[in-house]
Amino acid sequence: MLTGKNALKHDVNQPWEQDNQAWWDWYVTLADNSGQQLLDLVDIPPLPKVALPSDAEVAEELRTPFPVTDQQCESFRKDGFIKISNVLSMGTINRLRQALIEMLGNAFQTNLDGGVRNRFLSLEMMWLNNPLIDTYVRSERIAKISAQLLNVDCVRLYHDNILSKEPGCGRTPWHFDEQHFPLATDDVVTAWIPAQPIPLNMGPLAFAKPLSISELVKGVSFNKFDTSYDAKISEIFEAHNVDVVEEAFDIGDVSFHHNRSFHTAGRNQTLKSRVALATTYFGD
Repeated sequence: MLTGKNALKHDVNQPWEQDNQAWWDWYVTLADNSGQQLLDLVDIPPLPKVALPSDAEVAEELRTPFPVTDQQCESFRKDGFIKISNVLSMGTINRLRQALIEMLGNAFQTNLDGGVRNRFLSLEMMWLNNPLIDTYVRSERIAKISAQLLNVDCVRLYHDNILSKEPGCGRTPWHFDEQHFPLATDDVVTAWIPAQPIPLNMGPLAFAKPLSISELVKGVSFNKFDTSYDAKISEIFEAHNVDVVEEAFDIGDVSFHHNRSFHTAGRNQTLKSRVALATTYFGD
């Protein structure tokens, strides 16, 4: 998957010479899928049919503050992640999925929802091109939650990322985002907004806790040519009985994870695309 200087150098701290999708096509090859049971793909129910909100109604919801408790903030700072329920309404999630499926379908010239197999598709910086996505990405509600969790006054946008794990696509390798963001701060959080419910067989995000667990594996060398890094992280976590939290996501659930939070995601064993909008913010 690697070309040019990326294929010749072992250093990972170098400019990426290909496009965004080529990065994801390469990155999923780093996941150790040995021992994974390859079950037949199963269908899951469609999103419930509800009246879709207008653009103005979506914008109003996304600018309205959402209450976050001190306990939730403390949990995030200790564990490095938190999943918060009912952050967005069913109608707002339905509008989001409709928009994301359309953009991905246009970009990859396919009937996306179940029409692509065994691939991880991505688009980024779409807030610049789509007014509705701009409303989600620069949501005052999501940004305020992010700032509260980080314990900063306000946040800036780093980027958005539309992520679609297609039917049959294998694991996302263990990683933490600090490896990928050229930011000189640890006040970085990613809001991960699923555009549908995510049952366990669809591959929801799974997090290792607490946040300090990154110290346990900081000496593991990253290898961009094989699955050894992912396999070694799994081995160390298992040997030390690290608590890995893998839970289904309901409609409206949004997870927030710190840039040093180790996380992974399982194979999508369903016939539907697992679509999410990930927006990353850093302390101003």
